[in-house]
Amino acid sequence: MRRILYIEDDLDNGSWVKEDLESRGFEVNWLQSGEGALQQVSAADLVILDVMLPGLDGFTVGQRLKKEAPQTPILMLSARTAVDDKLQGLQFADDYLTKPFHPDELAARIEVLLRRQGLAKQITLGHLSIHMSDYRITDNRSGEEIILTGKQYQIMLYFLKNPNRILTKEQIFEAVWGDPYLDGDKTLMVHIRYLREKIELDPSAPAIIETIRGIGYRVRQ
Repeated sequence: MRRILYIEDDLDNGSWVKEDLESRGFEVNWLQSGEGALQQVSAADLVILDVMLPGLDGFTVGQRLKKEAPQTPILMLSARTAVDDKLQGLQFADDYLTKPFHPDELAARIEVLLRRQGLAKQITLGHLSIHMSDYRITDNRSGEEIILTGKQYQIMLYFLKNPNRILTKEQIFEAVWGDPYLDGDKTLMVHIRYLREKIELDPSAPAIIETIRGIGYRVRQ
């Protein structure tokens, strides 16, 4: 059964959405605030998140959830129709649905996001298979698992979320470490060197993580 983490403080909306989704075969864990969401997102296949919440707003909660579980799709719900609000939500969310909405539209968007997630659960890069659902990388030639450190996997995951894009050192560092990048800091360069030693056939001539001189790095898919 597919599991949805649903975060909505409005009791009327929450009740009918939960009832409707359960009638469609979903298991729905309904929270009325963002409290406890970080502890429960790992068990969810998808998150439905309202913008207007007591305490932390949905944008803040969503950003934290995406950092905790980057592979889990987030569908934002909001009565706000302003373009700026939608753009703010879509900086981290995978879809944005404006209230009021028809239950069939909500269900259809959920299905699209879950299909997209299913297709992305395994990615092939040259001789590598990346299994997104359980954070494993294997060598297709031998079937052996390549063990990465937490930071190495976060770097790799950030590349995979931004395929074919040239990413600056600043973007990568701030996404993975959550701190501002300081010019001249060699931390990222060292981590990428060690990551290449594990995943590249020839680390001295990397084919997976390309160096874009003077800018940053890119991973092609």
